[in-house]
Amino acid sequence: MTSTSSTPEIIRRYFEYASQPDAEAYFGLFADDAVVEDEGRVYRGIAEIRRWRGEVPLVSYEITNVEETPAGTVVTATITGDFPGSPFAGLRFRFEEYEDAAIRRLRIAP
Repeated sequence: MTSTSSTPEIIRRYFEYASQPDAEAYFGLFADDAVVEDEGRVYRGIAEIRRWRGEVPLVSYEITNVEETPAGTVVTATITGDFPGSPFAGLRFRFEEYEDAAIRRLRIAP
């Protein structure tokens, strides 16, 4: 993972923990009522987020850009893993609602 020092700590931890097989630290980053959108599907709450993560392969992340916008922090990354089309460049992670302790809304889309 590549990161910049200006990236908020919880977002740096997201990319660090997301690539590890032990997912408990990853799930600990989310609020109980968090919402994640990925590939056009919406996952509400930790139980659904756990199911979603169980269905996707582990990948590694290379952060290529971090941008602060009025809607939140947008991280662009290249992901590499065991999936068709790997590596995939330009995937955007839109952290729309978060605080130091929890992610509340995350949208993942090209």
